[in-house]
Amino acid sequence: MKLSELKPADGAKRNSKRVGRGRASGHGKTSTRGHNGEGQRAGASKRFGFEGGQTPLFRRLPKIHNFDQIVRRPWVEVNVGSLNVFDANSTVDADALAEKGILKKSTDSLRILGNGELKVALKVSAHHVSAGAKEKIEKAGGTVTVIEPAEPTRNPKNRK
Repeated sequence: MKLSELKPADGAKRNSKRVGRGRASGHGKTSTRGHNGEGQRAGASKRFGFEGGQTPLFRRLPKIHNFDQIVRRPWVEVNVGSLNVFDANSTVDADALAEKGILKKSTDSLRILGNGELKVALKVSAHHVSAGAKEKIEKAGGTVTVIEPAEPTRNPKNRK
């Protein structure tokens, strides 16, 4: 192959559409712009949200202010399989999990899930324990205590 033989792949290059060059070209008369209307002139453009003269959506909707922010609790999930690092009959709560490095910090939204196997009997206290996790903890000889979670805090900017 020589430099003089290089060429683009088939279909890679197309000729530009030449409009307004007579009827025979297929792009004559209105030059692909249709008949009449605002968009037939050069430089014409419609503003954002324009719906052809119909009242646009942003004007049809009412102005509703002061929506209350939906307060969601950021649950911290720990699987049963990761509790095997504790000694038998030890108490497992958010503080103990933070000390062992399983959690970054203690939390008031601890959720124990049932993934994995538990080999030691533990006294687990959490804010939520799934049915599968409770079954596995009790099967290993441990106990489960569910703590009532504190009310989640609201964003002070959205108070009425």
